[in-house]
Amino acid sequence: MLTKDLLRVSRAGGGYHPQFADRSHRPLAARVIGTYQGHVGEQRGELEDALESLERESDDFKLVRGFAALLEREATFETDAEIEPERARTAAFEAAEAVGVVDEDDRAVALIRAAEPLEVSADDLERALYADLEDRQVLAGVEPRWDPDGLLDQYNLSLAQTALFDATEVRVRSSDPKALVSAIKRLRLMYEIRRPNDEIRRPNDETRTGSADLASDREVVVTGPTHLFRATRRYGTRFARLLRTVASAESWYLEATIDDRGTERTLELSHADPVAVPDAEPVTDVQFDSGVEADFAARIENLDLDWRLVREPEPLATGTRVMIPDFAFEYDHGVPDVDAVDSGAGSASRDRDFRVYLEIMGFWTPDYVKKKLAQLEGLEDVDLLVAVDESLGVGEEIAARDHRAIPYSGSVRVKDVVDVLQEYERDLVAESAAALPAELVPEDDVVGLESLAARHGVSADALAAKTFPEHERVGRTLVRPGVLEALAAKIEPGMALGEVESILEERGLSDSSALLSQLGYRVEWEGLGGGTVVER
Repeated sequence: MLTKDLLRVSRAGGGYHPQFADRSHRPLAARVIGTYQGHVGEQRGELEDALESLERESDDFKLVRGFAALLEREATFETDAEIEPERARTAAFEAAEAVGVVDEDDRAVALIRAAEPLEVSADDLERALYADLEDRQVLAGVEPRWDPDGLLDQYNLSLAQTALFDATEVRVRSSDPKALVSAIKRLRLMYEIRRPNDEIRRPNDETRTGSADLASDREVVVTGPTHLFRATRRYGTRFARLLRTVASAESWYLEATIDDRGTERTLELSHADPVAVPDAEPVTDVQFDSGVEADFAARIENLDLDWRLVREPEPLATGTRVMIPDFAFEYDHGVPDVDAVDSGAGSASRDRDFRVYLEIMGFWTPDYVKKKLAQLEGLEDVDLLVAVDESLGVGEEIAARDHRAIPYSGSVRVKDVVDVLQEYERDLVAESAAALPAELVPEDDVVGLESLAARHGVSADALAAKTFPEHERVGRTLVRPGVLEALAAKIEPGMALGEVESILEERGLSDSSALLSQLGYRVEWEGLGGGTVVER
């Protein structure tokens, strides 16, 4: 980004048009880079004199200063002095007071007297006196990240970002809307998503109707930070940082309302403009809208649930607009495809793709709460939980819109959410079980209930009421009677537990306790030395 005094825009026709650099400015960019590189080891004042000469030769001095401002960030300036300037000044002033400086000769005597105890020459002392002033600092090095073409790209991006400093609202369409919304949330900006049907005019294009020619048929409207106690305008630096993500998409269109010293103007940018992201990642800030969301996600991901937490799932249609819930919970198990299930193997299933969405309504402004309630009312055929801050007092309104309200104060209670998920899970398990045959005949001699359930795309709980006519249920494993008979012939009282476990492992059995109990044995432990199999 540049400082506002370096902004180059045209206000022709009442618009707000950044004056981008183009290929014709490449020689100037190269000269500015060369000026910095050619003044390494020289004082800043000499560098600035050289840049002023370029400004006088250029058609636009702001362009030279803009290039220089970007290169300045890549430059390192140092104080070049034999001793610290502050120490030199202290010694010189004390000596001058003792000598009583009246003329140049007295000054020379004072410098010599001050230099002696410091073990430097009078000339070195004199050079050190003001070596820390900005214009006397020395350019120690400059390592620009860009060649002339790269500097043009960086300048154009920075110019566009600076043009957004006075934006009060930004409207964006992008071919990568999910990355866009993610960046908006990380920057803690308030937004809504619309599906506009009105005509849109893009730079250098004809008026177009509909969304066929646009980057996306969804328009993201960004209005400012979610923090309530700040001014409601001029979130420029955040809008400017958002532009890095916007411009990283393959195709995009941005329209912003600009407060130009009291006059409202419109800024339009798109992928057709020379705005690109030459380096660095777009946004790497916090990953959640609020501490409430971050805390909830951290705690629920530590639980061993049959639900997978999804951050920022796909948008949901709500009338002419869309909303992106904070989270979605995906159930791990599907519903078996009965037509494809063989009663002997039962190895086919279809995906259920069942989702429960979660929106966290924190301490928002009344207007934003009103908009959110309107969004919730427009949702259809969606299982949505809404964790709502008790201070908002809208729990009943949410319930009236057929969504489950979970009140919270301070932080969302994980147990409250899990309790609701378990209600869904019980229904899903019952549905899965109902879709399976009453009897199942796996082909395996030995198979775990979890493995069999996975083949059917259901949870193991869905098999609880099923019968297995050709198998015995041993703990959480199904075993054919013939296998049990063979094991009974091999296992004898007095055998070491380790030896028995090796025999069981050969047949794919890991639950030795349940199997031995089935065969009428138990383990007698002998201190820390291991166990022995004995009859019950």
